[in-house]
Amino acid sequence: MKISTKGRYGLTIMIELAKKYGEGPTSLKSIATSQDLSEHYLEQLISPLRNAGFVKSIRGAYGGYVLTKKPSQITAGDVIRVLEGPITPVEGIEDEEPVKRALWIRIRDAVKDVLDSTTIEDLANYHDQGDTDTYMFYI
Repeated sequence: MKISTKGRYGLTIMIELAKKYGEGPTSLKSIATSQDLSEHYLEQLISPLRNAGFVKSIRGAYGGYVLTKKPSQITAGDVIRVLEGPITPVEGIEDEEPVKRALWIRIRDAVKDVLDSTTIEDLANYHDQGDTDTYMFYI
């Protein structure tokens, strides 16, 4: 499974909103500027996140977006599924011979476990301390 820019940038949006959680709305323009991303592309990604109930928009001069849940209640898996679809390393697992099917299922389950046990709060609070056993998160 390859996570595209949709998933990566969607996580970026959610992490930035988590960092500002409780402080009021954050504009996509400020996220785009701080992360050197296309504001237009972020606008395309925010809609499915809003439809899934993870963010809501606040209108007005000081408007923007806020999380609808605590960052500890949203996982990376939630975001990836909304933007990328089901988590699966290969299509047609059911058609594989049993040995290969078992491998693909183990890989899928391992990826799901990592994504579903990592919250947006974890990612927002992550600080690299040189420990190789901690989360590796590249954007």
